[in-house]
Amino acid sequence: MSAQPTESTPTATATTIPAPTPVAVSLTEQVITPSPSPAPSVALQPVGSKAQLSGISHQWQTWNNCGPATITMNMSYFGRPELQADAAPFLKPNRDDKNVSPEELAAYARTTGMEALVRRGGSIEQLKLLLSHNLPVLAETWLVHDEDGLGHYRLVTGFDDATRQFNTFDSLNGPDFQVSYEQFDSDWRVFNRVYVLVYPPEQADTIAAIIGPDMDDTMLDERLVAEAEAEVEAKPEDAIAYFNLGDSLTRLGRFQEAVAAFDRARQLGLHWRRLWYQFTPFEAYYAAGRYQDVLDLTEATIKGSGGLEEAYYYKGLALQALGQPGAEVEFQAALDYNPNFAAAAEAMQN
Repeated sequence: MSAQPTESTPTATATTIPAPTPVAVSLTEQVITPSPSPAPSVALQPVGSKAQLSGISHQWQTWNNCGPATITMNMSYFGRPELQADAAPFLKPNRDDKNVSPEELAAYARTTGMEALVRRGGSIEQLKLLLSHNLPVLAETWLVHDEDGLGHYRLVTGFDDATRQFNTFDSLNGPDFQVSYEQFDSDWRVFNRVYVLVYPPEQADTIAAIIGPDMDDTMLDERLVAEAEAEVEAKPEDAIAYFNLGDSLTRLGRFQEAVAAFDRARQLGLHWRRLWYQFTPFEAYYAAGRYQDVLDLTEATIKGSGGLEEAYYYKGLALQALGQPGAEVEFQAALDYNPNFAAAAEAMQN
């Protein structure tokens, strides 16, 4: 994989993400950081120069089934027998659903008796530490495929400092698919370096010791905000940095600052598939009262993708807020794509 991920403007056949409507914003939100719980006392193993996990069953994904294939590959390391066909009815009851989120993957793993954790802001060194403790890592990355870009899950199963490569189990490219550290990090950065850890309950203390302060949501997102702010200062034309800044600010509830960051990312140019995978812009614009932006973004996303229950849901919320008809139709469309989508079901009842 040699192509670098970029946030380019879409091709003529794609649906352009609308430019933002200029709005004056006030950056006033304050966040109180809770004191983190003490990290468990676990003796961690040193990281060597290489590691490779074995015993993982590779699966080639069926159509539009990257998430179910990758999470069940991950679980196979721990002896779980489930295949993508077993996971798909839970993760995407409608096969046309274009995206399965990291949180949905973790929720599925928990239904089998495993524990699962979603974190953002991972690093190459952290991946190596997890692998050194016999923990495969499921990462959401960007993938250049058929001369276009899309989101793609990879299961990281090993590393080698001599070649500076990660070994991955990839549902499109096969088992033992090698990706350089630099390429992997570049692809991973597009999604704020999000990752899913699946593990048996008895490894919970080891996980907490490895993740450390990042186990606390607020501390994690404040770190990511600081890192993204440094990136945008160093590279003011970097749309990915602005998007990641908006993503982390949204998770902190600092919505006015978040929409300012998302505005800048949109001005710089986002890939036309970007909002297939990350929905914090919808959340931030809605919370900030930018309902027309929510409507414009969701309509463009639906036109370009179709099966994204989150887009239909936020479109319904925007229509309600704008006093326009049709919200129930959008909520029902969200439930048609995923009957398990509790937020849409609740909205239908209100």
